[in-house]
Order: sequence, then structure tokens, then C-alpha cells
Amino acid sequence: MTKEAKKYKRKKKLGSYQSFSVVFSTSLALFVIGLFGILVLQANKLTAVIKQNIEVQVYLNKDISSSQRARVQSELSASDYILMNDGNPEITFISKEVAAEKFISDTGEDFSAFLGDNPLKDALTFKVNEAFQSNDSLEELKQQIQKISGVFEVTYVENLADSINNNLAKLSLLLLGISAVLIIVVLLLINSSIKLALFSQRFLIRSMQLVGAKSSFIKSPFLKRSILHGAFAGLIASILLLGLKTLANQEVEGLEALQQEELVFALYGLLIILGAIIAYFSTLKAMNKYLKMSLDELY
Repeated sequence: MTKEAKKYKRKKKLGSYQSFSVVFSTSLALFVIGLFGILVLQANKLTAVIKQNIEVQVYLNKDISSSQRARVQSELSASDYILMNDGNPEITFISKEVAAEKFISDTGEDFSAFLGDNPLKDALTFKVNEAFQSNDSLEELKQQIQKISGVFEVTYVENLADSINNNLAKLSLLLLGISAVLIIVVLLLINSSIKLALFSQRFLIRSMQLVGAKSSFIKSPFLKRSILHGAFAGLIASILLLGLKTLANQEVEGLEALQQEELVFALYGLLIILGAIIAYFSTLKAMNKYLKMSLDELY
């Protein structure tokens, strides 16, 4: 059999078409979706990290005893507004000596040289549970803590929690809007690529109809092939994302701490499944279109 005859035979095989452009465009589209998905996951992780670092400072009376300090710390640790980490309350004691050393280190000025005494106070700092991260809740717990015997003053950065929550709400809406537009564009891109690839097979599809082949028989090889192409495109996109993520982790310090490996690998699996599903339904839609066309429309 000559080379031309073999080439003609391959072209006329039912369900066979030039798949490179379909796999390439689908891989590119899924890569963009996956990249955006990773950015969303990292944004969520960054949000959690920011919220976990909202702190309240509880300054103690200057003449407080060790037993009184321990009682105040115990009472605070038992409250429900303190963030828990592996079952342990996120609360830290900072003595006035340590605070003085930090002040001198940060400013370069030794106030004890001309004051002759350390005016700072012992303090307890704790991270706030997310349920209480609003200005109203923080003000309420401030009033509650100040009633505890041995507490001198309670401070926190006002409006910080509400500012963070408002900015995160705006960011979430923005990401949601971009996601919707991106998904629509990707669906259109994949659908157009598959329809264009099947265009070369429209006369073969009509020939199969004319010899009495059922629609399900004609569709079957195209749909099976589309599932394989879609899944393969998802795999390629996942490999590209893994390579990009590895490179980014090497170049950007601290980026790896924002990544949730389990969710990222789940995203890779989702891309493979998503690629197969989109390719299947896009092919099914195109097949139904060509099966219903008249002979004049095929030309």
C-alpha cells in the first residue's frame, strides 16, 4: 500500500481526526483554569494566615504576683475567644524584662539609663478566634477582660479586623467574577476546537448514515476518543502546573508555606476529570449537530 493510500485510510477511519490541535488547546485552557485555581487556594490560605495573626495585648498590673498572673492566664486560656492550635490556646506571656530588651533592640535607645527603672508591664498576648474577629466583638471582649482582677489595660489594633474582612470580601467577589468569565471562555475555546476538528469528518458521518448506521454507533468512537483526549489534556496541564509550582517555590521564599498540597493534588485530578467531561459533551454536541444537518448544509 502506498504512502498516499495509507494516509487516506487514516483520514477516513471513523472517529479519527487531527487531535493535536484539540489536545493542545484543551491543555492550554485547563492549564489556565488550574493556575487560577492554585491562586485561589493560596489566597484562601493567606486569608487564614492573616486572620490567625490578629492579636490582643493584655497588660497586667505592675505589682502583680506570679500566682495572680497564672490565674489571669488560666482564665483567659479557658475562654472561647482565644484561637486554639492543636488543642492548645494561642496565648503568650511577655515579661517586662523581655519587652524592654525588644524595645532597646528595635529603637537602639536604653530608657533605663535615664529613668532608672523599667516602666513597662508584664503582658499576655493572644490570637483571636475567627468568630470574634470584628470590631464589635473585639470591643466586647476588651471590656470583659478589663474586669478581670490584675489586668491593667487591654489593647488591639482598632478597625484592623473589619478592614481585613471587608478587603477579603471584595477579593472573594473579584475572584468569583473572574472564575465565571474564565470558565465560559475555556468552554467556548474547547468546544470550538472540537467542532473544528470534527468538521473534516462530516462527510464520513453522512456516509455512515446513508448505509444505515445508527447514531449511537457513529457517535461511539468519537466520544471514546474525546474522553481520552480530554483526560490526556488534563494530565498535560497538571504536569505543567506542577513544574511551574516547583519553580515558583524555588524562586519565591515563603511561597510553599501558603500551599495546601492535598488540595493542589486534588485540583490536578479535577483537571483530568474536567478535561474528559468537557471534551465528551463538546463532542456530543458537535456530533448531534452534524447528524442533523442536511446535505446542502454540509457543504
